[in-house]
Amino acid sequence: MTETNTVVKKDVSAPNKEALFDAGAHYGYSRSRRHPSFREFIITSKNGIDIINIEKIEQTLNIAKEFIGSLRADNKKILFVGTKPEAAKIVRKAAEESGAMFITQRWIGGTLTNFSEIKKRLARLKKLREQKEQGELVKYTKKEQLLFDRETEKLEALFGGIVEMEKSPSALFIVDPRYEDTAVREAIQLGIPIIALASSDCDISKIKYPITANDSTQKSITFFVDEIAGAYSSRN
Repeated sequence: MTETNTVVKKDVSAPNKEALFDAGAHYGYSRSRRHPSFREFIITSKNGIDIINIEKIEQTLNIAKEFIGSLRADNKKILFVGTKPEAAKIVRKAAEESGAMFITQRWIGGTLTNFSEIKKRLARLKKLREQKEQGELVKYTKKEQLLFDRETEKLEALFGGIVEMEKSPSALFIVDPRYEDTAVREAIQLGIPIIALASSDCDISKIKYPITANDSTQKSITFFVDEIAGAYSSRN
């Protein structure tokens, strides 16, 4: 795993072990699916299922929250990414409540690496929003208005959470980097640090701030997303 220089401070607000166990944070995938980069975070296997070291979960979560706090103190922006079905609603809700940008429908290739093109689509969405708010679309036929509505709906689904993004975010928070491999590759290419909730099947060797815990159940995802969102909004 990539080393970080972040020091965990004693005053970090962290959940206790009981809360982590209750969330099922320690359950990984089957041993046969374990990625080699995750080996040091496994404490044992039961019935073929990897059990993640709860001490490591605490440690990696605290490190991630400290990093987010440092970004927020400098008023830097984080992009939340969670497009798999188990995570999308959870990530969107937490991002909206904490004031973070988000992508929860589908990661469009080039969102970061070809942002000049993406900005054109964001501008189009802004224009459609403004035209609708100002009543400018009523001059068109019902069929034309329907087409505008469909275009707006599609753009909202893909880009509504990043419509105000003017430049690359200072960091990405990702649920399941294996699932979000395109987002991971783009962030790495641009040198954008990644915070990721990552289970035992994930390659965490290039994730700067992995949170080594269950990324597959809604209860665990909710727990960690709320922890990260809380760290982000508390410095807002």
